[in-house]
Amino acid sequence: MKAARQTKPRIAMALAGGGPLGAIYEVGALCALHDSLAGLDFNHLDHYVGVSAGGFIAAALANGLTPHQLCASFIEGDADSNDFFDPAWLMQPAYDEWARRGIMLPGLLASVGWDMLTRRTTAIRALERLAPALPTGVFSNSQVDTQLSRLFSQDGRTNDFRKLACKLTLVATHLDSAEAVAFGSKGWDHISISKAVQASSALPGLFPPVAIDDQYFVDGAMKKTMHASVALDEGADLLICLNPLVPFDATAPQYKRIMQAGIPAEKRNIPRIVDGGLPAVLSQTFRSMIHSRMELGMKHYAHAYPDTDIVLIEPDHRDPELYLANTFSYAQRRQLAEHAYQQTRQLLRSRKTGLSAQLHRHGIQLRHDVLDDPKRHLCAPRKSPSRLGQALGTLQDVMEDLSHVVRHETLLRH
Repeated sequence: MKAARQTKPRIAMALAGGGPLGAIYEVGALCALHDSLAGLDFNHLDHYVGVSAGGFIAAALANGLTPHQLCASFIEGDADSNDFFDPAWLMQPAYDEWARRGIMLPGLLASVGWDMLTRRTTAIRALERLAPALPTGVFSNSQVDTQLSRLFSQDGRTNDFRKLACKLTLVATHLDSAEAVAFGSKGWDHISISKAVQASSALPGLFPPVAIDDQYFVDGAMKKTMHASVALDEGADLLICLNPLVPFDATAPQYKRIMQAGIPAEKRNIPRIVDGGLPAVLSQTFRSMIHSRMELGMKHYAHAYPDTDIVLIEPDHRDPELYLANTFSYAQRRQLAEHAYQQTRQLLRSRKTGLSAQLHRHGIQLRHDVLDDPKRHLCAPRKSPSRLGQALGTLQDVMEDLSHVVRHETLLRH
């Protein structure tokens, strides 16, 4: 049995990726941890490790934004706030990439057409030769760099790894070598934090590779799901891991929802994954692959770092709320963050005996008054509406989403 530490513990946090949904979950879960754990300051940890969407959260925490400030800027979406970050910025088409590839198309078509006429190539080979004209990404994530640079340039913050009071590591994958690169480490700490977040979150196919120092980088999750060993190798005593993506277990036909915007828990029939078509099948496949890899990594960490306490926070595999979700709906993002908040509190309650002993060694206590408070919410709950209220509420949500889209397009024009 591990004894309580006599010196100040070194505490690290590792945040995995998962796109906008992953960021929403991590914000809700972090707010629950912030409220439920006494003796832990989430803005003054020794080391933050972020991958993909987790890199955005890690960089914000290292720069002094509290979990609740992240909720206000990313979930509540106050456009008048200096900390406002709109996920809709990630839906801007990659016009530059399309144009650059499009310029190549006439020459390739002429060359392939001539070879086809002279029978010097087959149809399959001709299609292969046209591949360089295909864009490497559908959307542009350049706004990640632009907006985070603005966010981290405010007083008391920095966009420079070397000026942080703590250690921050953001992991991306070097496209040409397929090796993981730890931005923030020696040799890679001259890159701006905002550019490193952009590179770490450049999911292939969705976003083009990010050019840094004449090299190209893509999503850090291509190599590992969490890259927690970066912090463990530096001697962390306690490592808190957040993993937002888990495969969904649809074999249980019904699941009790914990809470959604003040609506009482209810049972819900869950369709088979195949009924969702190709996107649902691909999502389940992707989730299963990265989670299986993460499970192997966690087992390795437990064996290779026996002196480190590792706490993993992730969604319930049976929970449909974080699987059947439209993460680009402003109204739904609020509900999903609330759900992650409540689910994390439930997880802490269910593991309180083991967690209490584990955390106590590092001077951290579970706040049972917070965990057991049925009236505690992340976002103010709404009253159960009448049928007319439900219709008006739906219309209000649609208008809210539309207003954000209009505001987004106005900002782009200016």
